[in-house]
Amino acid sequence: MALRHSLASFSLLALLAGCSSQPATPPVAEISGDCNVEQVQGVLGQHASAERIRQVQQQASAKTLRVLAPGDAATMDYNPQRLNIDIDESEVIIRLSCG
Repeated sequence: MALRHSLASFSLLALLAGCSSQPATPPVAEISGDCNVEQVQGVLGQHASAERIRQVQQQASAKTLRVLAPGDAATMDYNPQRLNIDIDESEVIIRLSCG
C-alpha cells in the first residue's frame, strides 16, 4: 500500500512539473559579426592562392579564416568573425560563408 501511495505521489509531482508557470525562452537572435561574404562573392570559381585568400579575408572584414578542402574535418562551432572558404580538389573556391 505504501508503494502504491508513493508511486501515485511521484506521478502527480511529475505531472505538475510539466505545468511550469515560467514563459518559454524567447528565440535567440542571430549573432551578427564582422564577416561579410556579400563583399567577396566575385571570387567564386577562382583559384585559392595564398594572396587571393588573404585579400578575400580583408575584403570580408573577417578576423579569422578557415579554408576547407574536400574531406577536411571542421568543428561545428559558430564564429561570426570567421570566413569559411570551401575549395574543390583543384583548389578552386566553390563556397564562401561566415561562421
